Amino acid sequence: MKVRTSVLTLALCLVAGAVCFASDAQIGTWKLNEAKSKIAAGMPKNNTVVFEAAGDNVKVTIDGTDAEGKAAHNEWTGMIDGKDYPVTGDSNSDTRSYKKIDDHTWAFTAKKGGKVTLTGRAVVSPDGKIRTVTVSGTNPQGKKVSSTVVYDKQ
Repeated sequence: MKVRTSVLTLALCLVAGAVCFASDAQIGTWKLNEAKSKIAAGMPKNNTVVFEAAGDNVKVTIDGTDAEGKAAHNEWTGMIDGKDYPVTGDSNSDTRSYKKIDDHTWAFTAKKGGKVTLTGRAVVSPDGKIRTVTVSGTNPQGKKVSSTVVYDKQ
């Protein structure tokens, strides 16, 4: 009886976790809507951004092009708690943090060598179909840049 109860409890915990992540508006696959975006010159283009549950964490996978137009891929896995977690594959940052502001808004910060290189907010529309990301920071040449990037839910 104890085994059955333990297994049932574990199953319910896993389902509750999955429901919690599934209900977050940011989770899913997002495709760049370049026509609606205003991307600063010299900024990378994130063509596809995928947010998915990874246990108690969230995994973010980004595919696009870097500032020179070369293919780029980076990944981040961590909690949405405002703490820095490592990024792999991003030449402009080695850590990133995400913080939930409300049900449709996350703030994020990217750092390289402990220095902030990029900050922004990602807001998902009430219907969950559009994700607008406002970004400001410093490019690798030290120039201040800002962009507004629009994504469509896939």
